Amino acid sequence: MAKEKKVEAITDMEVDFGQWFTDVVTKAELIDYSGVKGMYILRPYGYAIWENIQAVLDKRFKELGHENVSMPMLIPESLLQKEKDHVEGFAPECAWVTMGGSEELTERLCVRPTSETLFCDHWSHVVHSWRDLPMKYNQWCSVMRWEKTTRPFLRGREFLWQEGHTLHATAEEAVAETKQMLEVYAECCENWLAMPVIRGRKTEKEKFAGAEDTYTVECMMHDRKALQSGTSHYFGDGFAKAYGIAFSDKENKLQTPHETSWGLSTRIIGGIIMTHGDNNGLVLPPRIAPIQVVVVPVAAHKPGVMEKANEVYELLKKAGVRVKLDDSDNSLGWKCAQWEMKGVPLRLELGPRDIENGQCVCVRRDNFEKVPTALKELETAVPALLDAVQQGLFDKAKKNMDENTHVAQTLEEAKAIQEEKGGFIKTMWCGSLECEQRMKDEAGMSSRCRPYRQEHLSDRCAVCGGEAKEMVIWGVAY
Repeated sequence: MAKEKKVEAITDMEVDFGQWFTDVVTKAELIDYSGVKGMYILRPYGYAIWENIQAVLDKRFKELGHENVSMPMLIPESLLQKEKDHVEGFAPECAWVTMGGSEELTERLCVRPTSETLFCDHWSHVVHSWRDLPMKYNQWCSVMRWEKTTRPFLRGREFLWQEGHTLHATAEEAVAETKQMLEVYAECCENWLAMPVIRGRKTEKEKFAGAEDTYTVECMMHDRKALQSGTSHYFGDGFAKAYGIAFSDKENKLQTPHETSWGLSTRIIGGIIMTHGDNNGLVLPPRIAPIQVVVVPVAAHKPGVMEKANEVYELLKKAGVRVKLDDSDNSLGWKCAQWEMKGVPLRLELGPRDIENGQCVCVRRDNFEKVPTALKELETAVPALLDAVQQGLFDKAKKNMDENTHVAQTLEEAKAIQEEKGGFIKTMWCGSLECEQRMKDEAGMSSRCRPYRQEHLSDRCAVCGGEAKEMVIWGVAY
């Protein structure tokens, strides 16, 4: 539904999706630019979204037996060099500290791009027996990756995330942990962020540096591009061997443990924006919105309006709703447009006539539907409306993904579909790196994942025509 804009206009996403995104993150007051290129200030409203996501995940991690720890932010170069594949994967993005005060350091220190090496070094000191396992750790921190091209939330030089690291006695336990934590991310995306996902495994080319297997959840944005929204990695025993981690089993024999790592970052906020936002600004799923309901008095100067608005505010607050009363002196049009820009799921309008009739008008942010609601039923009606908005956002995003996922039998067909329509493209694949690279070079798409839900589309690889091993989903990604 088209809607007149009352605040400073943002670029329509159909005109310039990148500029639309930048307009939304700044005008919805999520970020500000800092004095360092590629490093952003997460403003209170943006940080509050992250806090709500953090609360959901932290609770789930602890339910599954994980404990929070804190590791140093600096890694000695010699420590980083112990796992060759890992350091090679991160070397181009590493930022280095070479001076301490006015003195040159005898060894360079890397500002952590991730913390596998720190956890492994720690475990080499504290793990001795099978009784010490499993080690199930998580840390909430920032990391630094010296990206050349940056964009708020999606690719910054510093970003917030959580990184889980676990150590297990057997490969079976570690693989089960890897898959379990991917499902935690999938549930967070679908149930809390209203973002449908495709679960799958990365190809050898796209997996995490140093991992034996990387599992991923992939989401589709409004512009039909893919966003890798959470990953979980099985490391096998490679890191443990490189860092000298060993334990005595129940027969008192020395064994090497198996490791996992998994993470989700503030990049997911960029995913929320690009999945649900519209040309009026941000649209937030109610379950993670900092403000779920904004109460907007109409004709606030008239007798009894502010008193009743305050009464409604206190009622909803007591009912456990994250609610705000807009008692500012801005015009009604400005207020409505401002809260739409900030993506508040439900706007509750209350004026003299409404009060007289014992009702208010609730306006849904997802579709602008106006729902007359009895004041005496607010405690039950508002949570039900928030659930409806949550489900509406998921259904809309799922429809976008389903309608823009296509099947191709050949490389030429995949390229033509991508150029004309975009979206996810499913093909059969022989498993070779050469064919994967050809798809990237000729059709501009990377492999997003080898989905858990496999389909038999044909017997032949879409690229080379050879015998196919599995189905792959391809796409242009952020």
